[in-house]
Amino acid sequence: MKKNIISVLIMSCLIFVTVQILLSSEKIFEIVSFSFDIWKKNIFPSLFPFFVLSDILINYGFVEFIGELFKPLMQKIFKTNGNAAYVFIMGMISGFPSSAKYTSQLYDQKLIDEKCGTKILMFTHFSNPLFILGTISIAFLNAKNVGLLILLCHYFSNIIIGFLFRNYYPSKNENTKFSFKNPINKMTQYRVKNKKSIGQIINDSIIASVNTLLLILGTITVFLIITTIISNIINLNPYCQAILNGLIEMTQGLKYTSNLDLSLKFKTIVSTMLISFGGLSVHMQTMSFINKTKIKYFPFFIARIIHAIISGLLVFLFFDLWIKIF
Repeated sequence: MKKNIISVLIMSCLIFVTVQILLSSEKIFEIVSFSFDIWKKNIFPSLFPFFVLSDILINYGFVEFIGELFKPLMQKIFKTNGNAAYVFIMGMISGFPSSAKYTSQLYDQKLIDEKCGTKILMFTHFSNPLFILGTISIAFLNAKNVGLLILLCHYFSNIIIGFLFRNYYPSKNENTKFSFKNPINKMTQYRVKNKKSIGQIINDSIIASVNTLLLILGTITVFLIITTIISNIINLNPYCQAILNGLIEMTQGLKYTSNLDLSLKFKTIVSTMLISFGGLSVHMQTMSFINKTKIKYFPFFIARIIHAIISGLLVFLFFDLWIKIF
């Protein structure tokens, strides 16, 4: 009986959504075009090269090299596996949800376990620097000088989270003596064991990267449609609408926030908090990457709430001083 009720509820929701899409077909068309435009202009150009490159680097033992090289640093600061350094560095460069993708790849290759993967995800949620410095600061906020402030507060708060949770699933103490020879030896050993040709590696990397980016496009579009349907049903004021949209789909929320009648300081604070939380769209992408692993999602969710609070507080504290200097 309970299963039948759940089935009816699910079907009712799907029918309701379908009717709403048909009734608001013009708005839905605009929002789908908007999501594709974001994907084409921002997401694909910024993520595709890094996704392909990361796959190639993994196949040639770069994870072993970075992991061994930064093992002393990662263990002393974050008490985690040295291989976490790869996710930390690549995630910082390419932006979310790449950290979830890289973490899942390392887990699949048995370079980390589920405990380490769960911990890594908590403090490697970085937004793409080009997105912050370009799209948010210039296109949305029309204030180039706040871009770097948002970037620093967003990134540094991640490091704070990593340090705060350093005793959560701490890694075993290993030899942390710095050596440059050991990383090269480990990288070479992995490369020799890998029997794939360079052509096959590149081909597999391109296919996997395109599939991942299409998944991201689909997820963003679905959540944008959801926000549009909610907006049609509930008549919210512009402030609540911006927050709701940001919590569901970050990019749309950032766009709404930039149009609010607020001071630049508060727009910057809200924008930074939305970026640090990521929106349910990014959370769903993260869940899809770790779905086939034993890596836990809930600690990532809690970390994002803390991330939003810390990063917003940092912007609040340093904004006035930053504006005076820059």
